[in-house]
Amino acid sequence: MFVSDPKRPLRADARPVRRSRRYKRTLLVFLASSLLFSAVVMLTAFIVDPLQHYRKPTLYSPIYSTEQRYQNPGLARNYDYDTIIIGTSMTENFVPSEVDKALGGKTLKLSMRGSLAFEQYEIARLALSTGKVKQVLWGLDYFALKSTQENQGPFPYYLYDDNFWNDYKYWFNESTYEQAVKGLYRQLKTGNKQSLEYLYNWDWSSTFGKELVLKNYRKVQVMEAAYGGKEDSLESVKASFERYIVPLLQNNPDVKFMFYYPPYSILRHVVWQQTNPERYENQMAMKTWMFEKFNAYPNVSVYDFQAESEWTYNLDLYKDLSHHSQEVNTWIAEAIGRNDAKYRVTPDNVDDTVSLLRRQVDETVVGPDGELHRFRVSLPGAGDAEPGTAPFTRKEMPGDGELLVPAKELAAYLGAVLEWDQATRTLRFKRGAVVLEMAAGSTEARVNGKARQTAYAPVLTGGKTLTPLRFTAEALGLNTEIQELGERTHSIVIKP
Repeated sequence: MFVSDPKRPLRADARPVRRSRRYKRTLLVFLASSLLFSAVVMLTAFIVDPLQHYRKPTLYSPIYSTEQRYQNPGLARNYDYDTIIIGTSMTENFVPSEVDKALGGKTLKLSMRGSLAFEQYEIARLALSTGKVKQVLWGLDYFALKSTQENQGPFPYYLYDDNFWNDYKYWFNESTYEQAVKGLYRQLKTGNKQSLEYLYNWDWSSTFGKELVLKNYRKVQVMEAAYGGKEDSLESVKASFERYIVPLLQNNPDVKFMFYYPPYSILRHVVWQQTNPERYENQMAMKTWMFEKFNAYPNVSVYDFQAESEWTYNLDLYKDLSHHSQEVNTWIAEAIGRNDAKYRVTPDNVDDTVSLLRRQVDETVVGPDGELHRFRVSLPGAGDAEPGTAPFTRKEMPGDGELLVPAKELAAYLGAVLEWDQATRTLRFKRGAVVLEMAAGSTEARVNGKARQTAYAPVLTGGKTLTPLRFTAEALGLNTEIQELGERTHSIVIKP
């Protein structure tokens, strides 16, 4: 039992005082430990500098991150160069030494896969602010001018400014150290030192070929239709260009800017025309509009590779509808280096470059052999003195020189009236005194009530009814003639 000393009375507040002192000591220890830990982390980040934010390493071999939005600022600040590459994944396969040879200079690749114009603006602005840049090679994709892009995290603006006080986001960001560890692991696993020559390059790890592209084509035909109605307006896309491209041209008149439009496979444009016509039309319109803006600056040149059929029809150069191999990047650099008139856009040919791509898209169809074919359909006397390709937004080639095309568009092209019976899924064409009836999925047709057999039945696909072009035209009293213009290039002439 505890007995108090009557000569030494216990203070009523002694225990709370001692407890308060312990709290203060604990708090001070915690604060001191936190400050010490923060100082160690800060010092480690400053010395190790995983993303080379402060300096290029001299005591050890550089370890590069593949997270381009985080790695590029340090490269732009601390490396030697006079030429930069800006763009999306379409520019990742450029090899700097090959660009050096083609353009002259010392090249640094600052690509960002899936990047939008504001991101490209930030890294271009940072590089230009160093005073090193004399040339900019910029692969400009239409989608980069959109306002949003899926699957991209927050942009690390703190790495792109000169404000030291917000670098704590760099020091205390776990992803900073995660990227360093991953980079070190890649280096140890491969046994090779990393270099800027093939940084971000995916050519070596990719498989290319026609079969892969055609598989992607069939898949994307379904997927792309979901984007309809979700496109940015043309005004919004133009505003993005004005905000993120034009200021760099205005503020750097002594820098040579070389913009180019990447050569997607022709099927990329075909899918847009078929399933996302708003994007298809917008990107065509933007080519002319952007050139008018570019042409105001003497330090800007523009090159268009999207209608280079020797590349865009060779599906073995691609891994999907858009992404081409490294050798195509080399060809692009060489063409720009020699200022090839075939690709250089001028006031005299800007409309022609757009018209040529449109004509290729209108003509292209995938044959039953898996090869790309071009069909030119003309109706002499229907309009132009030299009629071009009929603008059928969707085409299938079952074989034997026949095409399946949208019934509504074919009827308008032939000057026929079209009726559709939903209950029986029957097409009824009327041209003069001739009435042609065909049911979707059936090879039996009727012309003025008399039975006729077709080699290929009309089909319902993608919200359209496709009908056999040559059979329909001939059944309506017209003649068709197919001519071979070259390898897998055909002409269908429709005559009265």
